[in-house]
Amino acid sequence: MAADKQNDTKVSSLDENKNKSADGGIGLEILQIIKESQQQHGLRHGDYQRYRGYCSRRLRRLRKTLGFKMGNRHKFVGKKITVEMISDSRYLLLVLMEAERAWSYAMQLKQEANTEPRKRFHLMARLRKAAKHSERLEKLCESPRVDAKTKLEAQAYTAYLTGMVEFELQEWKLAMEAFNKCKTIYEKLASAFTEELAVLYRQRVDEISPNIRYCAYNIGDQNAINDLMQMRLTGGGGGMMAEKLEALITQARTKQAATMSEVEWRGRSVPVKIDKARVFLLGLADNEAAIAQTANEETKEHLYETLLAECRDTIQAVREELKSEAKQRERSSDGDSGKVSNLQFLHSYLTYIKLCTLVKRNESMAHTLQAKLKEPEADEDKRGPRPQDLIRLYDIILQSLAELSTLQGLEDDHTFQKEVSLKTLVYKAYRCFFIAQSYVLVKKWSEALVLYERVLKYAMEVQSKAKSLNNSLKDLPDVQELIAEVNAEKYSLQAAAILDTEETAEVPAKQQVKDNTPLCNRLETFRLDPALVGKQPNLVQFPPDFQPIPCKPLFFDLALNHVAFPPLDDKVEQKGKGGLTGYIKGIFGFGS
Repeated sequence: MAADKQNDTKVSSLDENKNKSADGGIGLEILQIIKESQQQHGLRHGDYQRYRGYCSRRLRRLRKTLGFKMGNRHKFVGKKITVEMISDSRYLLLVLMEAERAWSYAMQLKQEANTEPRKRFHLMARLRKAAKHSERLEKLCESPRVDAKTKLEAQAYTAYLTGMVEFELQEWKLAMEAFNKCKTIYEKLASAFTEELAVLYRQRVDEISPNIRYCAYNIGDQNAINDLMQMRLTGGGGGMMAEKLEALITQARTKQAATMSEVEWRGRSVPVKIDKARVFLLGLADNEAAIAQTANEETKEHLYETLLAECRDTIQAVREELKSEAKQRERSSDGDSGKVSNLQFLHSYLTYIKLCTLVKRNESMAHTLQAKLKEPEADEDKRGPRPQDLIRLYDIILQSLAELSTLQGLEDDHTFQKEVSLKTLVYKAYRCFFIAQSYVLVKKWSEALVLYERVLKYAMEVQSKAKSLNNSLKDLPDVQELIAEVNAEKYSLQAAAILDTEETAEVPAKQQVKDNTPLCNRLETFRLDPALVGKQPNLVQFPPDFQPIPCKPLFFDLALNHVAFPPLDDKVEQKGKGGLTGYIKGIFGFGS
């Protein structure tokens, strides 16, 4: 709530500045206001519900400030903002917030409509409502009191929401016209104002460009699909457009899948009868080409994850077919269990693709971490990459290679087994290299030197085995480069170990004597004690030893038995015998 009020104060000051513009007109930075509000109130994380709540609270505060209330708590009285009322930019802001609230609710329903299709009807109603509010804003901005820039921004905003409505209705031609109008206005605004505002306008143009190309493709422009694929590589067209693009690619591959009947792998042709497997195998080459062309690491990681998800779904579909095939074999009397079936071989092929993709993805991540590891640390407080992170990646790679060697149908393929063992040696060498690097960081010189020798042993073994296998090192990291790097690291390690030994030898032996005396008892003597900077420094003795202290004296009254006390008979009152009269007086209290 405090953040809402700060944002309102900021926007109000912005509106006041616009009211005092050079031409004397009322102005409102429509795009800047909605972008800042969206980034600060949930849309950075795709939380449309939070942004909708913010718009509702903002509307209530604006109505209270302007005295523009819709009745009272007992009765609703509708009011409309007219052109004659436009004396303050906050009236325009009121209509803008109503449009934003309806739009954010529509986007929230779009997220929920994936699991509840009935919500799509409500989605369209809210989206039309947002477009209606934007049209009302455009009509209010036609007032002569409003400046020209605000009028153009209102027209662009209306065109954008109208295009969104037509896009959801799949009216591609109308949607394309609206988006083109929006794009044209923002491009002209970007060329007419300061660089700070121009960046904002260009970002909006980049957001709607994928929508325009998608509409062009659906109208019949086949060249637009290439532009959309290029946008997918560069990471453009996020949010709603990303889902549409993935669906479009799947649709195009499904049409081509009808012509695919079999696939050949490791010298064996396997018929592909499952539609999901056909679609995946047809798009495999395109996905690999897209990953190879992508320079952005985040986009490449996203493409790898998409490919792996598709591969897992395809493997699951084949696995279900395998279960039904196994049941049919149990019913039949065929005893041909020695040969791997076509469906099982297809399952092995898809598993091979999945494991190879995992290896490539982890290798790509390892290359990125290696580049960061060689860079000097800019911020000492921030934790940078360490050799341990690379060790974990190479562990996953070796695990994937171990699974490759156990694929059904490839146990007798000696060439394949040799290739897998060769790859295993290469990645073992790299893993061993980074284990040695981690030992160097903690100054364990002997362990690091032994591991470097192990790396050289693996590398030499790889070079000797690669001669018998042609093109086996084509897709693997360069072993010769690793050998050169290990030799350089060995010389550096030996120098560091010698320097460390000399520094230790320069310290007097007297100062290095190990003493278990606590520090508080030897403050007058200087000694180098590494334990003082460790986790358990010996500062004081705890718990402390018991010390003798003087005891409180005990007094015994021995003279009491030998003291003769004086007689006190004369001091004690003698009671006489009163008889019956004294007894009666005692009862009634007369004698007291």
